[in-house]
Amino acid sequence: MIKDRAIPELEDGLKPVQRRIMHTLFEADDGKFHKVANIVGSCMKYHPHGDASIYSAVVVLANKDLFIDKQGNFGNILTGDEASAARYIECRASVFSKDVFYNPKITEYEESYDGRNREPVVFPAKIPVVVITGAEGIAVGMSTKILPHNPVEVLRAEIACLRGQNFSLLPDFPTAGIIDAAEYQDGQGRVRVRSTLDTADPKRIVIRDLPFGVTTESLIESIEAAAKSGRLKIASISDYTTDRVEIEIKLARGVYSQETVDALYAFTQCEQSISCNLLVIKDGQPTLMTVTEVVRHHARRLLAILKAELELEIRELLDELHARTLERIFIEERVYKSIETKKTQEAVTKAVIDGLRPFAAEIKREVTAEDVERLLKIPIRRISLYDIEKARAEMERLKAKLKEARYHLAHLTDYGIGFLEGLVKRLVPDWARKTKLASFDHIDAREVARRDIALRYDPQSGYLGTAVSGGELQFNVSPYDKVLVIRRSGIWSVQPVPEKMFVDKNMLYCGIADKDMLADVIFSLVYSDPKNGSAYIKRCQIDAWIMNKDYQLAPEGATVLYFTAAKKNSFIVTCAPKSRFKINEERFRVEAYAVKGLKALGIRLSTRKAVSAQAEGEKGLFDGMAEASPPKPAAAPKQSPKPARKLASKPAKKPKTLKEAATRAKVKVSTGTGAPKTAARKTTDKAKTASKTSGGKTSATTKPPKGGLLDKASAKKKTPKT
Repeated sequence: MIKDRAIPELEDGLKPVQRRIMHTLFEADDGKFHKVANIVGSCMKYHPHGDASIYSAVVVLANKDLFIDKQGNFGNILTGDEASAARYIECRASVFSKDVFYNPKITEYEESYDGRNREPVVFPAKIPVVVITGAEGIAVGMSTKILPHNPVEVLRAEIACLRGQNFSLLPDFPTAGIIDAAEYQDGQGRVRVRSTLDTADPKRIVIRDLPFGVTTESLIESIEAAAKSGRLKIASISDYTTDRVEIEIKLARGVYSQETVDALYAFTQCEQSISCNLLVIKDGQPTLMTVTEVVRHHARRLLAILKAELELEIRELLDELHARTLERIFIEERVYKSIETKKTQEAVTKAVIDGLRPFAAEIKREVTAEDVERLLKIPIRRISLYDIEKARAEMERLKAKLKEARYHLAHLTDYGIGFLEGLVKRLVPDWARKTKLASFDHIDAREVARRDIALRYDPQSGYLGTAVSGGELQFNVSPYDKVLVIRRSGIWSVQPVPEKMFVDKNMLYCGIADKDMLADVIFSLVYSDPKNGSAYIKRCQIDAWIMNKDYQLAPEGATVLYFTAAKKNSFIVTCAPKSRFKINEERFRVEAYAVKGLKALGIRLSTRKAVSAQAEGEKGLFDGMAEASPPKPAAAPKQSPKPARKLASKPAKKPKTLKEAATRAKVKVSTGTGAPKTAARKTTDKAKTASKTSGGKTSATTKPPKGGLLDKASAKKKTPKT
C-alpha cells in the first residue's frame, strides 16, 4: 500500500495510478482527444484497483492543467462541482508532458500485474514534478502532504541550483489567496492561507479568492454556521462565482466591514492553517525530504537524463551516418552489379562485402550481415532516382547534428540550463504567480469572539449554564471562555462554558477563568477547623489549573463560614457562648492578613469555636446605640414606656474616661448581639430585689433610672440601704 498507492515517487513525482494513466495516454497518443472512458478502460490493463479510482485520478491530474489537455466538464476546483461522467469528457497527453516524461528508449519497463503487458517503473522526468503538482496521501503508519509550487519558479530554482546559486521556494496555489509562509520550514512546517477580502464598501464584504483546499460551498457553509452561532452579524450571503471567486456578504445593521474582517478569519474558512510533510519514495524507501533537497536531487537527475539522451542520440546519428555512407557507396560505385551473377544468399552477401572493402577507410566500421541485408532491400526505383547531391546534403546535416550533440555532451550543465530556460519561456505566459506573499498576525478566536451568551445560575436548583431557564444572570460569555466555579463546600474547578451543570446551592463564586483577569483577584475564605472548630482565614490567588479537575480551597472536612473576592472588607465572626465570656463576636478585616499559596493552610482567627461569620453590617452589628432600642425592664410596671423611648432616641453621652468608654462598648456589644432576653432577665431580677428591699415602694428620694444600662447600674449603687 505504501509503494503502490499512497506515496509519490521522487524520480517522476507520480503515484502508480497517475503513472499508468500517463503511460496509457502516451500509448494512445495520435494528436486527437480520447474519451476518458476509453482511457480508463485501457488503463485497467495496468491498474488492478477498479475504474473508479482511475477516473478520479484522471480528473485530478487533468485539473493540474500541466500534463493533460482536457475537453469537456472536468468539474470546478473553486466551487467543488464534480466532473461529468467519463463517457462525456475527453483528454490527451499534452506536449509539455511528452517533453518532460516520454522517452521510451531510456525508460525502464517491467511486466504488469498479470504479465500480459509492460509498464514503466518510473518515467525519466526532467523536472521536480512532486514539488510542482503537490501530493497528499495516507499510508500505513505515515502520510504525506506536499504543497504545490509555481512551475516557473521551480524551474528557475533548478536553474539557480545548476549555476551554484542559492534559491528558495514558497507554495503557490491554484485557488490564489494570501499566504504567510513564515513557518514553512522548506516543506516540513506549516503555512497560513487567507482569502482576499474586498472591504471598499463599509456595509459589504466581497471574497475574491479562496484558501487552498477550500471550495465556495464549504466556505459559505462555514460563514452561515458562524452567523447562526452569533459569531458573525450578517444580513445575507450570495455566491456569484464563475471562473473567478466572488462571494458577497451583506452586513447587518450597525455592523461594518472593518469590524467583521477579523471575525471572518477567526471563525470561518477564510483562513486556513495547512501543515506540510514532504514524504516521498526514494530508492524504494519512504523518505522525508525538504523542497531544497528535492530540487537539488532533480538537478543532478536532469543532467543524468540529458547525458543518457545525448549518448543515445550520438549512437543513433553514427548508425544513421554509417547506413547513409554504405548506401551512397553501394549506389554510386555500383556495387549492386556484382550480385547479378550470384546464385545463393551467401554468395550475394560475400559479393557485397567484397565490393565495399576498398572503401573501408571511408566507412570506418565493419560491415555486418545486417548492413548487407538493409542494402539489398533498397528498391530499384530508389536506386535509379538516387540524387547524389541530396544524399551529400543529408550527410552534412547528420554530421552537424552529431557535432552539436557532442558539444552538448561536453558542456552538459549549460545544455541543462538551456533546456530548462526553454521550458520557462513556454510556461511564463500562462503561469504567473497566483498566491500573494504576506505576513499577518495570528487572530485568536477567543479575543474576537463576542461575549453575548447569557450564563445563568438557579439558586433554587443549583444548576449553572447557558441552557438554564430563569435564575440569576451571572454574566455574558463566548463559546471559547472557561468558567471558574467555587462551590459552597470550598471545592473549585475550571471547565468550558456549560450548557447545564449542577454546582450545588449557595454557590460561592462564578467568573471567567482568564489568568490575566484573575491576576488582580484575591479570594478570602473563612472556615472552621473540623478538629477544634476554630475559625481560620485563608487568602490566595488562583493562577493555574487543569481543566475539569476539582481542587480543595479549604481543608477536607472544613465548613466554609464566609467568602469574599473583595480586596478590602470587614467581617464578624460569631463564637459559641462560653462561661466567663461576655463577648461572642469579633470583628476582622481581610486585608490585614497575608496572601498565601493555594495549598497553604489558613491563619487562625480565634481559639474559640466559631459558629458563623458574615460581612459587617449584614444584621446590624456594631450599629450605633441611637439606632437600637434598649429592652424594657420587667420590674418597673408603673414606668411609662414613653420616657424610655425618648431616652433611647437621645444620642449616647460622650465618655469622659477610657474606662467608661470600654465599659460602654461592652454594653453596646452585649445589647446588639441578638441576646436581649438574658439582659432583660438580669434587669428584671435586679428590679425585684430592689422592690423587696424597699418593701414594694419606690423611695421618694430615688430618681428613676435613665434609659441606659450604665445609668441603671449607677442608680442601683446609689440607692440607700433601709
